[in-house]
Amino acid sequence: MKKIVIRIVLVFCFITLSVFNIVDIENLRTFIISTERVYKIRMKQHLFCLMMAYPEHAVDLEHSKNGHVYLIMKSGARILYDDKRAKSQEEIISNPDLQDMMEPIYPLGAIDRLMDMDFDPGRSRVYALLNEVYGGSSQQVKSNLDNVKTYYGYLQFNKNNNASASLKSVMDELIPLAQSRHDIRACLIPYGGTFNHRYIAGTNRLSPHAFGIAIDLARDKRDYWQWASRDEGQKRLESYPREIVEIFEKNNFIWGGKWGHFDILHFEYRPEIIMMASYFGDKNNTEALWYEGAPMDNALAMKYIKRINEVIR
Repeated sequence: MKKIVIRIVLVFCFITLSVFNIVDIENLRTFIISTERVYKIRMKQHLFCLMMAYPEHAVDLEHSKNGHVYLIMKSGARILYDDKRAKSQEEIISNPDLQDMMEPIYPLGAIDRLMDMDFDPGRSRVYALLNEVYGGSSQQVKSNLDNVKTYYGYLQFNKNNNASASLKSVMDELIPLAQSRHDIRACLIPYGGTFNHRYIAGTNRLSPHAFGIAIDLARDKRDYWQWASRDEGQKRLESYPREIVEIFEKNNFIWGGKWGHFDILHFEYRPEIIMMASYFGDKNNTEALWYEGAPMDNALAMKYIKRINEVIR
């Protein structure tokens, strides 16, 4: 978990234990310093990936006097990194900040079992960010849509931030495979769809389909956690062609099959989530080299590393 409240509770517990000579005060101090260091490293990595993922939109950072950190957008909008509130898993999905969204590390590569129910990397979405990048209204999103050729006709996808270009790259690889592989072809057609201005069922939150950044492939009754049991979902996951997932992930899409609330037909363009997993994952970087794993031969990456170090000391 995260948040300052949790850290305060932990500190209180350590202080209580130290009073009874169960934990000494030096260990307490070391623990506090270590916790804050890890938080700071992760914050820098999260902000770096957000800036790398949205270079035309996320243009700067701000560290305010009250300690809050903001991602500054091209429009001038400020998006809060961490609201410093302890949240339930449901609140992390329904009302996340950037830190909530970035914290779970998406597991790149092949998996052979469903994720735990409380593990949904990428299922949290900060709508202030999506509005800035892909369009703040249905009309704005529609004006940004592009047509992408697929195995079975054309589908609409948002052209901003290379989203439609990335889907085209996916299809350039998948279409030849589908022509020779029945199992892949069966997963592709008929498509469930891409752009659709709708809300997530049972919520007041817009679906990523409303922004034109998600695609649902061919539907199977075992694909979705509300349609199927976990045993049925597990069997579906085991049979799902790994090549499809690999190709989408290579092009900055996350897979709903890697959510505890599984959505196996769903792929979503989320470059910040893929970059965080690819660059940093679960590595234990030092504070001085928090950026280790980032593409150091990239001039934009070097610019962001410098700026992050200037703002967050």
